[in-house]
Amino acid sequence: MSDQKSKQPVDDRVAEALEAFHERLQEEGLKSTRQRDIIAERFFVLDEHITADELVEDVRNYQPRVGYATVYRTLKLLVEQGFAVPKDFGDGQTRYDPVHNQDPQHDHLICVDCRKIMEFNDPELNERIQAIVADRNYTIRRKKIELYAECDDESCPNRPEG
Repeated sequence: MSDQKSKQPVDDRVAEALEAFHERLQEEGLKSTRQRDIIAERFFVLDEHITADELVEDVRNYQPRVGYATVYRTLKLLVEQGFAVPKDFGDGQTRYDPVHNQDPQHDHLICVDCRKIMEFNDPELNERIQAIVADRNYTIRRKKIELYAECDDESCPNRPEG
């Protein structure tokens, strides 16, 4: 399995994503505000499957007076403009996956104890899936692989005693 994260430096990836986001806002006739910019920047910097509450908590370290509504509206805008995808990993919370310049074919490995989510892309697995589909005369429209497992991380806060 190969790591999904780009080899491009974080600062460059974030700057590129923010520039594309600003261009899209301008095309849509929407304004770029200081709070919206901070929220989007933190979303891209964190580059993880994050809940709105987690993003609010993080953003308040940089903009203490930002409200939940502003974060929710910005996340909604990121989704509408194709920069984020809402995900449900069965824990009752919507998590937002940044997708600017990511491989849309990436899959997820989720710890059932600590809920840590790891992205992966396995070309051999993807080739096998394509072969299975082609053998049955189907065409894939979308693919979603989520593997739920127990991580081996000693610091997993919910790891069962064994």
